[in-house]
Amino acid sequence: MADGLGQLGGALAGFANFGTLFNVLWATLLGIVIGALPGLTATMGVALMTTLTYSMAHDSAILILICIYVGAIYGGSRSAILLNIPGTPASACSTLDGFPLARQGLAGRAMGISTAGSWLGTLFGTLCVAVFTPLLGELALTFGSYEFFWVAVFGIVVAGSLSGGDPLKGYMAGFLGLMIATMGQEATHAYPRFAFGSVDLAGGISLLPALVGAFGVAEVLQVMRGPAFRAVSSTVDSVIPRIRDVTQYWRTILRSGGIGTFIGTMPGLGEDIAAWSSYAAAKRASKEKEKYGKGSVEGLMAAETGESACVPGAIIPVLTLAVPGSAPAAVLLAAMLIHGLNPGPNLIVSTPEFVYQIVAMLIIADMAKLFFGLTLVRPLLWILLVPRERLMPIVFVLCTVGAFAIAQRTFDIYVMLFFGLLGFVLRELKFPMAPLILGLVLGDLLDKNLIRGLSLSGGDVTPFFTRPISAVLALITLVSVLWSIPPVANRIGALFRRR
Repeated sequence: MADGLGQLGGALAGFANFGTLFNVLWATLLGIVIGALPGLTATMGVALMTTLTYSMAHDSAILILICIYVGAIYGGSRSAILLNIPGTPASACSTLDGFPLARQGLAGRAMGISTAGSWLGTLFGTLCVAVFTPLLGELALTFGSYEFFWVAVFGIVVAGSLSGGDPLKGYMAGFLGLMIATMGQEATHAYPRFAFGSVDLAGGISLLPALVGAFGVAEVLQVMRGPAFRAVSSTVDSVIPRIRDVTQYWRTILRSGGIGTFIGTMPGLGEDIAAWSSYAAAKRASKEKEKYGKGSVEGLMAAETGESACVPGAIIPVLTLAVPGSAPAAVLLAAMLIHGLNPGPNLIVSTPEFVYQIVAMLIIADMAKLFFGLTLVRPLLWILLVPRERLMPIVFVLCTVGAFAIAQRTFDIYVMLFFGLLGFVLRELKFPMAPLILGLVLGDLLDKNLIRGLSLSGGDVTPFFTRPISAVLALITLVSVLWSIPPVANRIGALFRRR
């Protein structure tokens, strides 16, 4: 414990310089702006900045990306409260009570509640990162190829079954991502798969151009296809959060923080699921159920706390298992790999100080978010006056430059455009994007460990099912699939109700 506090103090002291603090301020502000503008998402912001921070030192680059991530998830509440339009998918739940409060002339109070809940949620999740990451890292050290294979499968199954909509579409999207991830030379014998004689395809599909296309270009196409949004016009009262709003709902804050952090650790679910789950739990436990949807302070606090606690929670499996808990965390994982870091069980052994650097980054980003949330309300309102349709050409240019900048390959631009069109079509058909991206990210982990496991067992698949941890993970995966089938889930629920 004392050693951990010492490493955290050293990490905070290492970031206490003008250059680092300047990066924190502009990156957090940019993240808030990205989140506040409808049509721009946290994933898009993190993906674009990953391409633009390629040449920076790894600690500075990861710090900037975390600030973008934290700021964007918080910034979505601005347009959710003032326009009834969620700036990011995660802030959709905040429209239920944030906009009614604004219509009652309490827009400032609503934004103050949002700021307080978001700050406390990220702080709660950050404490969980500091406490649980080393413990989970030690557990992950006992994993072998068989266990990591099931971790990858479980991540895709969970993302497919719980990301909303039809679970079958989620599974299809996830395994489509896995299929695309197998293109290129396989890791053990360098045999080109699905290359069709193309040298570029033999090198595999680069993760970052695919992410930029799926979340950047696809967003541009969706925005340009949809109707224009009206500009914001609202007066704002005091945004300083009331102490009573925080102390009165401390149980809601702790509950939502725990739910958000837990959902963050589940692969592929993300901040929107955390917000809705926290909101639903708060409503069930509330003594003021009739106020929900009509301007409930408790409901807004629950949604904001849950979605913000999910951000650090999503980073926990990245550090311990190299499995992202959300779409922005998937980009963050890719950025760590690009910068030569090795997230996963070996990270705790080789560079344990990096875990506490991440904790320090989250704390610094959270404090910067609090500062901007309380001081720059009116300038952020002016930013919302900019029609998003005018921003999309700029975003598209940044997507193109970013995709090309990583390896200076024209092929990566084609990859970006392909995934942009694919992402747009899948969204129009109501396919979830999180399983697709998780399939791309986890494809390499699944592929390598499947081949390595079969090599160790001489082609025998039984160790995948007979080793204790593998058996548990396989059982959990099977239960997750069965639970996503409505007749089976209803039958199990009926059995429990009879008991």
